[in-house]
Amino acid sequence: MLATPGRLPPAAQDSRWAYETKQDGQRVMVYLPGDGTLLLRARSGEDITGAYPELRPLAAALGTTPAILDGEVLALDEHGRADFQLLQSRMGLAHAPARAARRAAQVPVHLVLFDLPHLDRPLLALPYAQRRSLLTESGLDGPHWSTPAAVVGHGAEALRATREHGLEGLVCKRLDSVYEPGVRSRAWIKIRNLRTADVVVGGWLPGKGRLTGLPGAVLVGQRAAGRLRYVGRVGTGWSDPERTELAALLRAAETGVCPFDPVQRIAGARWVLPRLVGEVGYSTRTRSGLLRQPSWYRLRPDLAPEESAADLPGDAE
Repeated sequence: MLATPGRLPPAAQDSRWAYETKQDGQRVMVYLPGDGTLLLRARSGEDITGAYPELRPLAAALGTTPAILDGEVLALDEHGRADFQLLQSRMGLAHAPARAARRAAQVPVHLVLFDLPHLDRPLLALPYAQRRSLLTESGLDGPHWSTPAAVVGHGAEALRATREHGLEGLVCKRLDSVYEPGVRSRAWIKIRNLRTADVVVGGWLPGKGRLTGLPGAVLVGQRAAGRLRYVGRVGTGWSDPERTELAALLRAAETGVCPFDPVQRIAGARWVLPRLVGEVGYSTRTRSGLLRQPSWYRLRPDLAPEESAADLPGDAE
């Protein structure tokens, strides 16, 4: 079951919803047949059991009772927050058991459980509140897995808390909602906390198809330690008129020199003089300072390129 992007439920309906922290990890369905084995499947349906050997003891957690659990695999940073970049070093190792074991020792994962579609019988038709109660009563808390509590009501406070603690966002779940496999349901609403940043456009990538002749993405940077550091590519957020306007501005600023330091080698890139400033939204940064999930908000003609400063890794070097 998938969540639909949206906003907090109306205040008058607040008590009809539960609120869970949105985690930045890999969604998994956990199959426990009750015979001492365990199967993990990603959203794609791929068997990823071998990638996470530290989760194998979960196979015996419910004894001989067959169950299907819904959750998220996380890799936590030194502050206890989910770090998707750390997790990427664990993904893709399902068929490399020796490498998976070595990485498990270096970057252990934690499985957060939040739903129970099956427990000795299908629970799909039960309301969320009952499934969540059964999940909590199952006592699934171990060295590498847990069942964090959900908050009923107080949605505005819950969302504010995720922002104050630098978490990815909030998932709102209607207490009476049934479990709908494969459906992106309005009964589950996800709210992503976006940060904003002022960036300098240093290049662009031509679009394809209906975007031929227009920018498919812009290459952006921020000032740090006296140089323009590359922080990523932005390919969403424009209306058609805005994209056309941006294309004209980019052509007028064309140059044959990459303005980023260090120089970026990006296939198909067209470089421009670093004089256009824009505002973007993004979810978080990678450890190297790149923006994750960036989206264009607007041009900032009121700002000079020098004002797009940021504290990026390696500034002191």
